[in-house]
Amino acid sequence: ASLHHAGVDAHISQTAGTYVCNAVFYALMHGTRRMRTRAGFVHLPYLPEQGARHRAPAMLLDEMIRALEIIVRVSIPAGADARIAGGAES
Repeated sequence: ASLHHAGVDAHISQTAGTYVCNAVFYALMHGTRRMRTRAGFVHLPYLPEQGARHRAPAMLLDEMIRALEIIVRVSIPAGADARIAGGAES
């Protein structure tokens, strides 16, 4: 919600992505399961020149940095995950 309020084109995903993304996400969750810390996975799009080559979504680096700053700022003090419907499950 904070990203959308800031005008960042972001979407919820119920999957961590393909093989490497899944491996990173689940290793992170396993490694932090007994810690009192917040952890999550953020999948970033291509840079515009990469997106053009791959015909895929893209975002300027400054916008990605701004989005990550927002994510960290709102995630650290959060006591629990927000329950928001959205994204694809496969």
